[in-house]
Amino acid sequence: MRATYIRPTRVDGVVNGLVALSTRVGLPLAGSRVLAVRGSTSGEWRTTPVNPLHLGGDRYLVAPRGTTQWVRNLRAAGAGRLQHGRRIEEFTAVEIADAEKPPVLREYLRVWAWEVGRFFEDLDQHSPDERLLDAASGFPVFRITTVSGD
Repeated sequence: MRATYIRPTRVDGVVNGLVALSTRVGLPLAGSRVLAVRGSTSGEWRTTPVNPLHLGGDRYLVAPRGTTQWVRNLRAAGAGRLQHGRRIEEFTAVEIADAEKPPVLREYLRVWAWEVGRFFEDLDQHSPDERLLDAASGFPVFRITTVSGD
């Protein structure tokens, strides 16, 4: 069983800051984006780098560190923004059920394990569905849908 939240180290904080800065200026690391979500209590915009995942025509945000502050804020707000350079994309988000997570977690590990695999303990892209399902509750996952600017 894994922890429901893994606190970032000082090194993680520095790396996240550099990834966010490079993404804001239009040089994302392997497709990263800067997530902006309004704080559930303050209402202020809060930002953090994330790794959006494309799978089967849908897009997802996975929280490899568990129930982080951005997860709590996104649960409350139900919407946010993704930034890449000057491009800002508004989206709505729906948290998916644990039963739906195994294929998403598998693909997330295939694409992003080089960066976040350490948070998944002994799981990888080849883990059976049963093991991914057992761990699913520790990894919040949101399906995101772009809000059209019509």
